[in-house]
Amino acid sequence: MKLNKIFHLLTFACALTFSACSDDDSDFGENGILLGAPQIAEVTAPTAKAYATVAKAKETRVMNYGFCYALSQVPTIHDATVTGLPQNGLLEIELNGLASDTVYQVRTFAVLYQGGVVYSDVTEMAVGQAGTEAPSEELAQYVAPTYADDYTPIADWASRNQWNLANVHDPSVMKADDGYYYMYQTDASYGNAHEGHGHFHARRSKDLINWEYLGATMNEAPSWVKEKLNEYRTAAGLSSIDNPQYGYWAPVARKVSDSKYRMYYSIVVTDPINGKDTWTERAFIGLAETSDPASNNWEDKGFVLCSSSDKGLDWINTGYESAYFKWNAIDPSYIITPEGNHWLVYGSWHSGIAALQLDAETGKPIQTLPAPWGTAEEIAPYGKLLVSRDLKSRWQASEGPEIIYNAQTGYYYLFMAYDALETPYNTRVCRSKSIEGPYEGIDGTNLTANGGDMYPVVTHPYKFTDGYGWVGIAHCAIFDDGKGNWYYASQGRLPKDIPGINASNAVMMGQIRSIRWTSDGWPVVMPERYGAVPQVAITEGELVGNWENIDLSYAYGKQKTAESLTLGADHKVTAGTWKGAAWSYDAARQVLTIDGIELCIQREADWEASPRTHTIVYAGYSGTKTYWGKKSK
Repeated sequence: MKLNKIFHLLTFACALTFSACSDDDSDFGENGILLGAPQIAEVTAPTAKAYATVAKAKETRVMNYGFCYALSQVPTIHDATVTGLPQNGLLEIELNGLASDTVYQVRTFAVLYQGGVVYSDVTEMAVGQAGTEAPSEELAQYVAPTYADDYTPIADWASRNQWNLANVHDPSVMKADDGYYYMYQTDASYGNAHEGHGHFHARRSKDLINWEYLGATMNEAPSWVKEKLNEYRTAAGLSSIDNPQYGYWAPVARKVSDSKYRMYYSIVVTDPINGKDTWTERAFIGLAETSDPASNNWEDKGFVLCSSSDKGLDWINTGYESAYFKWNAIDPSYIITPEGNHWLVYGSWHSGIAALQLDAETGKPIQTLPAPWGTAEEIAPYGKLLVSRDLKSRWQASEGPEIIYNAQTGYYYLFMAYDALETPYNTRVCRSKSIEGPYEGIDGTNLTANGGDMYPVVTHPYKFTDGYGWVGIAHCAIFDDGKGNWYYASQGRLPKDIPGINASNAVMMGQIRSIRWTSDGWPVVMPERYGAVPQVAITEGELVGNWENIDLSYAYGKQKTAESLTLGADHKVTAGTWKGAAWSYDAARQVLTIDGIELCIQREADWEASPRTHTIVYAGYSGTKTYWGKKSK
């Protein structure tokens, strides 16, 4: 600060010298006024001090003096301005709303009574990090994750200890008492690297960035699957299947108590029920438990339920829209309500998503299940409908339910995956005050009683300006850290046909993103993946500048791309999306409002930058539209 004071005194002395000249001795030019170029001091975003010398002829009348400033163009009074009165020939004003790590152009101006504006020469002003010295240092020392998104060089089984979040599909994540987050997944990997090495593979992390591969939680299919399958086939008058073909899909893991963790898993039988042109056999959901996730030893507890049909034994394939099974026993999600009731939420495609109450002690259905065929009334114990995309069709292109309860909002949230998984995959969410519904979308659609497309869109194929972007982002896990912070995890796929990457769309990277909650209680997922960026308070000045905005509204199979957006220091959008609209910032809530649209903002890693660094992102809703954004460098 001592240097700033010396600078101030020198500037003041120059001003006195300048203004000491008599009007008769000075040449004030054709406008009768002389303005010195700004001198800048005490730059600590979001503010800085600007000084300039001022001298005028006696007859010159001035309405306003001040400074104008802008990011790239030569500034005018239509950009950000501050005004004040000169004292003894020196104009001294504090500039505000400055963004950190930004270069501004600044000019002194005077608005004349007789019309017109006089400007000084331009001074360039570089603004460093925002806030106090400690947080600035914290951000300056931040190191972003460095693992490659193209993990094909280490995709093979021999490199599994280097995978980190490579080869992740349909993840489930829970936090255990030992402080680790544990992740479990479908048997899917690039080049089928998992094949022959067990099922429902696990990994763990303390920081959600660095993940340790733990191996399979199940070595082979439990014997009860084949036994139960053939028990049902015998009862239906069908021959046994000696060597069933299995798929291992989408487990869910949850902590039940201090000494008990449960995993519900799907084993799908892919043999046809009765030969060509009939439906494939049913899927099964089983249960395993452990007292120590770190051991990765899970004790199988056997059969929970299987796919069930309201068409009796009439299993002939008559078309996708009239599928044989009503409830498809895959993709389980598990929740314990605040009242202590246990529920299994499951099902995909077919008739929609069902909920089945469980016995808290056993983890099995609270009601005895009848044969998995009959009338709709006869199979009612298999579950109650929660949501349907189309009540008239059993081929709904929706799957992967994940249900959570947020005590802060008092709602149950049901997240869903929509559409084909390779590229179009996108995530939706609805909510209800009761575990049993009715569930409604953000547009008020009653998805329980009437069915329909669920809004809002939570994730969608996208691409910022740099990089290839991501597609196939869905079938999510939703979890919290016990401290009020919520997260979204899923796989993301690289787009098709990326040069130099064989079968690039088969690259499945596990991705974790932060969740924020809107003022009316809806979850928004941050566009950039979680990178443990220090959450230093974001100042209003940091928001001024160029952004990339993505309209993430639904478009089947389309990778939504970024458009430019510029926030001016005068609280107007000066270019790009929403040009001319007003913007404001609520620092306490970290909410940026543009044209009346509330956007939750947060510091996150900039994964497209090279090298990776930190940036500011936003996410928000406007009706059924979703917006993602990122501050440009």
